[in-house]
Amino acid sequence: METLRYDVVVLGSGLAGMRAALQAARVSNGALRIALVSKLHAMRSHSVSAEGGISGVLYPGEDTVDLHGFDTAKGGDYLGDQESIELLVKEAPSEIRFFDHLGVPWNRDSEGKIVLRAFGGMSVPRTAFAADKTGFFMMSALYDNLLSFKNIDIFHEHYATKLLLKGNEFRGLATIDLATGEERVFLSKGCIIATGGFSRIFGFTTTAYSSTGDGVALAYKAGLPVKDLEFTQFHPTGMIPSGILITEAARGEGGYLLNSDGKRFMENYAKSKMELAPRDIVARAMITEINQGRGVLHEASNMMHLWLDLRHLGEAKIDERLPMIKELAMKSLSINPAHELIPVRPVAHHTMGGIHANLFGQVLSGDQGPPVEGLWVAGECGCISVHGANRLGSNSLSQCVIWGRMTGEAAAKRALSKSDYPALDEVEVELNQNTKFLERLLSGGGTENPYSLRKELWNTMDTYVYVYREEKGLVTAMNKLKELRERYSQVHVEDKGRIFNTNLRDTLEIGNMIELAQVVVAGALWRKESRGAHARVEFPKRDDANFMKHTIAYRTDDQPKLSSSPVKITKWQPMERKY
Repeated sequence: METLRYDVVVLGSGLAGMRAALQAARVSNGALRIALVSKLHAMRSHSVSAEGGISGVLYPGEDTVDLHGFDTAKGGDYLGDQESIELLVKEAPSEIRFFDHLGVPWNRDSEGKIVLRAFGGMSVPRTAFAADKTGFFMMSALYDNLLSFKNIDIFHEHYATKLLLKGNEFRGLATIDLATGEERVFLSKGCIIATGGFSRIFGFTTTAYSSTGDGVALAYKAGLPVKDLEFTQFHPTGMIPSGILITEAARGEGGYLLNSDGKRFMENYAKSKMELAPRDIVARAMITEINQGRGVLHEASNMMHLWLDLRHLGEAKIDERLPMIKELAMKSLSINPAHELIPVRPVAHHTMGGIHANLFGQVLSGDQGPPVEGLWVAGECGCISVHGANRLGSNSLSQCVIWGRMTGEAAAKRALSKSDYPALDEVEVELNQNTKFLERLLSGGGTENPYSLRKELWNTMDTYVYVYREEKGLVTAMNKLKELRERYSQVHVEDKGRIFNTNLRDTLEIGNMIELAQVVVAGALWRKESRGAHARVEFPKRDDANFMKHTIAYRTDDQPKLSSSPVKITKWQPMERKY
């Protein structure tokens, strides 16, 4: 086992991870050794798929940060911690300008001003964009800049298998170099987990096969709390039958949703916002239309869907503002959206919950803390509660880069103040246990096919934990997940080799997904209300008296252990959401 020593380790290479590594390098001015560790090639991280844009108040005469904050608090159904929301809306404009300086080609008007497009739940247009490839352009700008720093080493295709803690302090990270199968341990003064979300626990999802929540699972299995995992966002427009994302920008540019009668049904659910109501409201409306018999059957997949209509936008506007959507529709379905309707239905897309953290991205060791020394979280894998129960589109990229910058700077400053690296003997017991577990997977004779377990997981989540949830189905899901977790202990890895053993990697990911799915369902059963992305059939109303609090979960050998923590209200008092 090779041992490497770095001042700062960033786990994850999406927008949050790259922004953290870049800020740590800038703050340290070359004095710190920084490792960026990714289970993929760094530029394959799922942030490249972000399409629509990034939110921020660029022109205060036309908008205000208070209005952005109110929209975010209301859009999150008042479960968001408002100190986090205030920080997001305050810092977002400077990050958009920072990326402008890095060379992101924002769409601009004839006067050179950055164009802002409308997004769901926003009172005014405040989403900066680069066509419908915003994430790709932001990632490219970060990656190009990271390569110019001599003190940053990028470890592509390294899969993290264990978070190494001693007491209440981070000490290191155990990984597998997928290219060689060699185990490698990173000992470091600080770590930022930025591994993204876990929407791949669903079969019908917009996310890549890599979005398996590994960082969240690492923290959970290390005994750290995770928060609000029941709030999974279903994006209204996943293309049928693949689930490929049709960006909200398609509706922001003026697209319509139609039912089987060819009618714009959103006027019955959110008359003032129509298709640009928050995603949870649109998703519920779409499933209601389908359930009431106004859906369309896609015969090849047997899936019911509705229609997204972009025809009235015209080919020129689609080519300028939504070129990738046109390309995706034509390549996937042989549909030209300038002339034909696109079949869509709500699809798992984003996870509002994640590793329990405070305002500054410090990972917390309990319901109310204290922070784990030397450990931070940034991006979708962390829950600083800025999105509450429902994320507004384009706030996610703002969150990634703001907390990426903040945690990168904090980790660098801490490392500069510490002279010694953690010692290997502090974590040898955990490392030996980890090695034995991996050896057992590679040499054991288990009988359970991991891909069968994954298929059953997907079927369970898609069937019982979708847009509308009810107790009977959730109990069925919980029992099934308990069974899957027990069967996983007998999982069989067919490939016994070391070099590029994707079978081993997939098996480890599947184990993580099963455990996180348990937390999602446990929280959904406990939360007897409908709030944001969590809709309970038996409890259709929001219940502030009993559930205006965050769900906190800890791992046990059986079911997750749940507790709660209060929501932090500063400016915006909870009220009924109307759009």
